[in-house]
Amino acid sequence: MNRTVAIIVAAGKGSRAESERAKQWCDLNGRRVIEWSIRAFQSHPAVDDVIIVTGPDVPDGFHSDGCLLATGGDTRTQSVRNGLQAIKDPAENTAVLIHDAARPGLTHAIIDNLLEALSTHDAAAPALPVQDALKRASDTNLVSVSRDDLYRVQTPQAFRFGAIVHALSEAADDLVDDLAAVERQGVAVKLVKGSDRLHKITYPEDFDMVSRMMTPRLAFPRIGKGFDVHAFEPGDHVILCGVKIPHTAKLKGHSDADAAWHALTDAILGAAALGDIGDHFPPNEDRWKDADSGLFLKEAQNLALKRGFAIGNCDVTIICEAPKVKPHRETMRKRTAELLDLSLDAVSVKATTTEALGFTGRREGIAAEAVVTLVPTSGD
Repeated sequence: MNRTVAIIVAAGKGSRAESERAKQWCDLNGRRVIEWSIRAFQSHPAVDDVIIVTGPDVPDGFHSDGCLLATGGDTRTQSVRNGLQAIKDPAENTAVLIHDAARPGLTHAIIDNLLEALSTHDAAAPALPVQDALKRASDTNLVSVSRDDLYRVQTPQAFRFGAIVHALSEAADDLVDDLAAVERQGVAVKLVKGSDRLHKITYPEDFDMVSRMMTPRLAFPRIGKGFDVHAFEPGDHVILCGVKIPHTAKLKGHSDADAAWHALTDAILGAAALGDIGDHFPPNEDRWKDADSGLFLKEAQNLALKRGFAIGNCDVTIICEAPKVKPHRETMRKRTAELLDLSLDAVSVKATTTEALGFTGRREGIAAEAVVTLVPTSGD
């Protein structure tokens, strides 16, 4: 193989999943369903390019960093053709891995096995033998069907570029999968060991089942808590959760003094056992002077990801007498969710007072605390 290209088909509507948006854009263990496959492909050393074939329903906030995009067709087969056309400078023996976005449990081991199979075959796919008893039903009776040589075929399905392009050029537009095209050409196909983790999300109950399978045994969510305080100094606004709020003073600090995001940053670092915000962004370093605290927050998230953890949800509490937080609360939630690539329902922001007691009660400054859960990101 001279190159390896992954095509993720994500143009379907997935109506059987009964979700508010297409299932590939829904949250699963702290990431969108499709993002698990993107990360698996992009982090594999043999994969050169990732192409995402999408419909018109790509949600705001989705970032396809480093991926090529192609437009979906009316059927899955047409979408695959469009994805193949988006490959840059393909050769006959370019390895193409075609994957369903609704199968988030992809691992490097599956990719390795498929590429090894392509060294001797023109096509390959992961598959699992059928284990349950099979029956064919009629109006009056049941007839047993032999399970011998029957398999549940999964994706990614792997092909040499020349073989799949030729097969699809002569195929119908509604194939059950991509192997169906090469089967009619008599192409030799190698089945490799599949995985229950590669189960396709189709129905509502599949989200919970796949989520559980993708969380390894004995690996539990982690909880972190952060707390931060900043005093007032002369100014005309404060910044909380990245939102500029008019006020009679501003918060004093080396950076932008966003107490809410500082607390959340510390919560993430704490949950991942990575120290605290001062370890990573020392307040005596000039490069952090007046810095946007979003930089700190995003870096904490990235550090947690490197440790194998994604943010599940977060809850921020702002403690002050003034300014009033409630009018800005939804904007703060949205800003935090957008920065962290989280769904809005995974982000909580609320405010309280100390009933005029203490330094916040005397309006000398603002305090904030945050709690975050990190979930294991198995399978990267």
